[in-house]
Amino acid sequence: MMQTSSPANNALKPAQVVWRVVLLIVLIAATFTLIIFREQVQKLQAFGYPGIFLFSLLSNATILLPLPGVVFTSSMGAVFNPFWVALAAGLGAALGEISGYLAGVSGQILFENKANYSKVMDWMRKYGLWTILVLAFIPNPLFDIAGFAAGSLKIPVWKFLLLCAIGKIAKMLFFAYLGAGLFSIFS
Repeated sequence: MMQTSSPANNALKPAQVVWRVVLLIVLIAATFTLIIFREQVQKLQAFGYPGIFLFSLLSNATILLPLPGVVFTSSMGAVFNPFWVALAAGLGAALGEISGYLAGVSGQILFENKANYSKVMDWMRKYGLWTILVLAFIPNPLFDIAGFAAGSLKIPVWKFLLLCAIGKIAKMLFFAYLGAGLFSIFS
């Protein structure tokens, strides 16, 4: 079970508020930059597995506005070895999710009153780290919120990354092999 700090311990110093606002602005700017230049980002596939890793990292670094990482993984699974595609894409996706985690650390007050945020926070408190693993595996828009919740709850970043990587790699295995299977059917 996750524990949160008492309200008295949540008072922020002015420097912390400034740092959190700056970090949140940087994350939002990076998200819009990746969306604007998504066609250039997709050209990373020409670089093989490192390109797959980078594309997956960048497509998961956006907050609340996801880029189509699993579609890319499926198409790359039809071109490259699906196992290695899944590994590269899953690790890139997990590392990219640090943006949501950092947003939770920096801007947790922005999401406390939202219904989905409250739901995910309740899941995190009730089921703990299993929430990260399950939400990383299931393709859904709630994973960014899970990152926010993990950051807000101060879950150690290594635990967040480990469970996120396991879930993302398992999900990418499914999509990479799906792409490889569809390619073999239609070729």
